[in-house]
Amino acid sequence: MNFSQEKINGILVEHVHLSRATKDHAEQFKKFLMKDIEENHFDMIVDLSECEFIDSTFISALVTALKAINQKEGSLKIITNHSEVQSVLELTGMVKVFEVHKDVKEAVDSYRP
Repeated sequence: MNFSQEKINGILVEHVHLSRATKDHAEQFKKFLMKDIEENHFDMIVDLSECEFIDSTFISALVTALKAINQKEGSLKIITNHSEVQSVLELTGMVKVFEVHKDVKEAVDSYRP
């Protein structure tokens, strides 16, 4: 499967196992995230560290999930360590919408009070 998940310190980490996160997988990814939100996971990290490219349809899936999580007063954070993905997030203004981290540890630690 192209997506997996794990819980770390009570935070759900959604891993994306794609080098190119595009429209070909965006709908499946959105359903994957929405299922977890419906199961009461309101603090979530999406790990895009394997992605070398992300397109607007995949970003749209992230925004849809973020809106659902915000309604539940949770948060969705993103991990990326590829400059191309970071550039797309910056160009689309998504770095103002999502909290972006370099790795899982940094993102999980950001939830600590």
